[in-house]
Amino acid sequence: MASSSDHKATIIDGKAIAQTIRSEIADEVRQLSQKYGKVPGLAVVIVGSRKDSQSYVGMKRKACAEVGIKSFDVDLPEEAPESELISKIHELNANPDVHGILVQLPLPKHINEEKVLSEISLEKDVDGFHPLNIGKLAMKGREPLFHPCTPKGCLELLSRSGISIKGKNAAVVGRSNIVGLPVSLLLLKADATVSIVHSRTPDPERLIHEADIVIAAAGQAMMIKGSWIKPGAAVIDVGTNAIDDPTKKSGYRLVGDVDFQEACKVAGWITPVPGGVGPMTVAMLLRNTLDGAKRVIEQ
Repeated sequence: MASSSDHKATIIDGKAIAQTIRSEIADEVRQLSQKYGKVPGLAVVIVGSRKDSQSYVGMKRKACAEVGIKSFDVDLPEEAPESELISKIHELNANPDVHGILVQLPLPKHINEEKVLSEISLEKDVDGFHPLNIGKLAMKGREPLFHPCTPKGCLELLSRSGISIKGKNAAVVGRSNIVGLPVSLLLLKADATVSIVHSRTPDPERLIHEADIVIAAAGQAMMIKGSWIKPGAAVIDVGTNAIDDPTKKSGYRLVGDVDFQEACKVAGWITPVPGGVGPMTVAMLLRNTLDGAKRVIEQ
């Protein structure tokens, strides 16, 4: 038996898997275009000029172009009133060439996120955050029209790496509306036994150590130590945290919620940060947009 220091987890290459998915999508978009003369359309709405949001939105628009999805750009200034954003959403709801509507979060403080998201047409809610889509996700025997992109990407990474979920213990670290909560619902639908670990959990290490699958989405840099991981577990690290690094030109580097170097010595599989979950989120957004378009165009 090799000593544990020789063990090296299998790295799940999210970038490569996402690229495969993007080429599958591009093929389907071409077929739609040839057969019906129509392509999927995605509206990406951004309010204000947050650097990180701008960069995410840029990535999403570029990815659309790459697979042949038409992108509709709506850029509103930081001070735009809520009513203006909502009337833009109503216009997009009514536009038959738009099959998906994404509002980049977070929104400026003066805008009520819940109100805005519930205005998006259910059939175009490619982010999967409409309360009805989340409600259906939570119920047995119901299927939402769309699964939220990052959680869907996490499960896709597991399935494309040959990791089965049924009957496994899963620990989800974090309970956000965007990742923690929906990913735990998806795991439950896939027949895992799910624990949700959060800031008020007294002994997070114990629950994480019992898990065959760990989804880390707490937003705390390297919070999960290698010693917390069960040997052979699959670790999906959703965290992207900037930490100071004077050796880098930017002055920082990105790390996940898991101590990658240490976890590699114990886990069976692990996603890197960057290059793990990030590219999958965008790929799943494209997938949802294509699915929404197919529902309409192929009717």
